[in-house]
Amino acid sequence: MKPVPYFAAVILFLVLPALMSVHADMPIPATLSAAIADQRRPVDQVKLDPARKPAQLMLFAELKAGDRVADFMPGNGYFTRIMSEVVGANGHVYAFLPEEQLANCAPSEVAGTKALQSDPSYANVSILSAAAEKFRVPQSLDVIWTAQNYHDLHDSFMGPANVGAVNRAFFKALKPGGIYLVVDHVAESGSGLRDTESLHRIDPIRLQKEIEAAGFILDAQSDVLRNPQDDHKLPVFDGRVRGQTDQLVYRFRKP
Repeated sequence: MKPVPYFAAVILFLVLPALMSVHADMPIPATLSAAIADQRRPVDQVKLDPARKPAQLMLFAELKAGDRVADFMPGNGYFTRIMSEVVGANGHVYAFLPEEQLANCAPSEVAGTKALQSDPSYANVSILSAAAEKFRVPQSLDVIWTAQNYHDLHDSFMGPANVGAVNRAFFKALKPGGIYLVVDHVAESGSGLRDTESLHRIDPIRLQKEIEAAGFILDAQSDVLRNPQDDHKLPVFDGRVRGQTDQLVYRFRKP
């Protein structure tokens, strides 16, 4: 085998961080552990922690005190509550509920997020709503976060949304160097958008291409939520795989 030329080795080294699998098994800082242990969190949400691994995800997203972060399609505010404690009084969390989602989902699916609006202990959380492609917040962001719902942008209840416009809006809202953290259920390789509506899964390659088209760079990926036992053929709500799906965790960055 011929040795790799020096310049080729350098190029490989430079692009490797965007291609390698990053393990999130490093020690969790005390401040992040405290956020997970926050007594304000609903018991039913705390029960999800072993499957969702919020501490590892937030560590991977580089979320820290003082950050401005948007939680896009936050559902019942599972991550929003933890983020509020992590960013602290000098930071801010914008929980963004797309109008399309509000028009088509059961009120119970977002009640937990809406409840934060009237809770004075979450003064650093703002609830915002607009059409998905009209996403905007009052100040530049350090992190945009969307978990288990990027695929929904392609589904009928969301319009489907203009996904390119949504990603461009995210790009505009982030500071240079800002992070776009995406968690979603993995579909079969090569399936593209075939399973977004039926199985609530998306092909990682399709997701990556869409986001990179808006100008983002894939900075790293984590295998903390990967599950090789999931064959990608069942709907994510099927009892045989619910809470145990194979999930991608991609960290994109705005140059």
